[in-house]
Amino acid sequence: MKLVITGDGSHTLYVQRLNEHYHSTYGAITESEQVYIRNGLDVLQDRQHLTVFEVGLGTGLNALLTAMAVAERDLAVTYYALEKYPVDPDIIACLNYPAMVARGNCDPGPLFSDIHRAPWNEFTMIRDRFRLHKIAGDIHDFTPGFNYDLLYFDAFAPGKQPDMWTEDIMRRLLHRLNPGGVFTTYCVKGAVRKLLKENGLKVLKVPGPPGKREILRGIKEVGSAECGIRSAEFGVGSK
Repeated sequence: MKLVITGDGSHTLYVQRLNEHYHSTYGAITESEQVYIRNGLDVLQDRQHLTVFEVGLGTGLNALLTAMAVAERDLAVTYYALEKYPVDPDIIACLNYPAMVARGNCDPGPLFSDIHRAPWNEFTMIRDRFRLHKIAGDIHDFTPGFNYDLLYFDAFAPGKQPDMWTEDIMRRLLHRLNPGGVFTTYCVKGAVRKLLKENGLKVLKVPGPPGKREILRGIKEVGSAECGIRSAEFGVGSK
């Protein structure tokens, strides 16, 4: 992996074997804020309790921004994140996200460290209203045993990892998205939109961050097939 400075001054990682970056080279933080916070978390801003599931923990940037939003709002979040290839701690220590997102006297450094130091495959109370469950696993043989209100789909692009965007994977993930829940991703390909529609989601293309005209939001229609236990209470766990 190679550390790269993006257009907004924040870091991303370049993966040589895929010839791909973890984030937009136009701005890593700018992209994450637009795709996952404004297009995801903010859409459900009327909720007081949310369960979030992120496919691809990666550098932990989306988790950090979500945890910071929790600290600033009347909100409690249980955050699940699935990752097959955790980033090396020495690389994590070099990322400049805490300095880039610091606000006033708030130092996000300890929060970012706590997210990455949290043990895998168990719940950790990172902060009073932010509970994290990092899952070490492969999406190809993983079926969620929990429901969620918000799905961050942050896999590498279909052109780089087409096996991450299959009908089977989308069906399993969207089955556990609560009615009224939100799916958000940077990818607007027609095949992805089709899969979302076939699984009961209303699909919208919305303005994207610099360098990307549009991104995707899917909202699960109320009345779509129910999928087990609802995550109405803070702290719903996995089976």
